[in-house]
Amino acid sequence: MIGGLISIVGGILAASGFIIAKKPNAKELIDKLVPYQGWVGVCMLGWGVWELIGCITGMQLLSMFPIYWVFWLLTAIADLGVGMILGFGLVSQWTMSGSPAALEKGQALRAKLVAVQVPLGFLAIVMGVMYILFSMGILAF
Repeated sequence: MIGGLISIVGGILAASGFIIAKKPNAKELIDKLVPYQGWVGVCMLGWGVWELIGCITGMQLLSMFPIYWVFWLLTAIADLGVGMILGFGLVSQWTMSGSPAALEKGQALRAKLVAVQVPLGFLAIVMGVMYILFSMGILAF
């Protein structure tokens, strides 16, 4: 359930520009989350890597439970993408500070992801809500 909550918070941060444009009163709440953006991104990035590894190693589920497996893959994609966008500052500070070439490649990847930041944010919100409903037994595939 924590993974779902992190996905929702990260999705809100990723789609914050769109959300604030539609609901200006949401700015106050989003501003409270912004200081934690990097940490939320790092958590989502790690969670997304873990989910993607699980999807790859659990390919046999695709034939038995295709909807569940696609849900799992979409959650991994949303978490990886939003995590990369939000956590880039911290990750680059920790890992790429000694290598300008790695930092440049990371910035190029981030620039590509920023173009789809809002849709990825909304995907993360939807997948986070579904993840929570699934973990509570309310939603079943």
